Order: sequence, then structure tokens, then C-alpha cells
Amino acid sequence: MSGEGENPASKPTPVQDVQGDGRWMSLHHRFVADSKDKEPEVVFIGDSLVQLMHQCEIWRELFSPLHALNFGIGGDSTQHVLWRLENGELEHIRPKIVVVWVGTNNHSHTAEQVTGGIKAIVQLVNKLQPQARVVVLVRALEEWQRKRGSGCGGTCL
Repeated sequence: MSGEGENPASKPTPVQDVQGDGRWMSLHHRFVADSKDKEPEVVFIGDSLVQLMHQCEIWRELFSPLHALNFGIGGDSTQHVLWRLENGELEHIRPKIVVVWVGTNNHSHTAEQVTGGIKAIVQLVNKLQPQARVVVLVRALEEWQRKRGSGCGGTCL
């Protein structure tokens, strides 16, 4: 990211429906509907890493008793999660904890941009859900930098 330019990882953007099946928007609408019918203590928001948790035994054992909601969509990047949050996914609920796990799919963004996107998500969750604690799960920065060949000079997080 150069100078004062806008960070694309922190600009709320819906996913382009390249397959034409409306799957992403359908999932978003289901999450909004789920938030009207449930009273979760914990909400997980993010990409496929969150989405796949629903299939694990640990979900059934630890998170189902908390009436947890899983708002994970495979392929989502930080800007997609921001768009979903700005468009109602947290509107009708008051969880105690919001877990954010996203950034893995921000392939075209620098470490600084991804960090900015995650910070924007946390700020929005804090604004929409001031009673909730926000937990951010991230991949190890060093591993991510090594795989992507990018650095942030230690100033990202």
C-alpha cells in the first residue's frame, strides 16, 4: 500500500458471483436470518477455517452448548467479512464473544493491508457489539510472510 491510498483489504466489498449461483449471497442471507432466531453466546466470523469448524467434534462438545453461531464462508477475505457485518449479520444478536478468523484468502494484499482489514473488522464489531469481547485468531505472521515472500518490518501487529 502506498502513501494515503485506500486499503483494499479494509474496504467492505461483496464477493463477485463468478459462478452465477448466488451461493455467497444466499449464505449471507441465511446468517442474517439465523441471527434473528437465535440467542448465541458466541459468534464465529470468517472464512473456510471458521466454516469447517462446524464439522468438528470440538464444535459439538464445546460450542454447541453455548448456542454458538458459525458465520464462516469459504474463500472470504477481510473486505468480504466487513461487507457482511455492515449488512446485518450482527444486527439482531448480542453475543458475549465474537471470534474473528480471516485473512488467509487475502492473497493479493500485503501483510500491512491484511492487518488493516482485520483491525477494521475488530473496530466494526466493537461498534456493533460493544458488550462483546472480540477474539482474533491469526496465522503466525512469520509463516505467512515466508509463504508470501512479503514483510512488514515487524510493524504489522
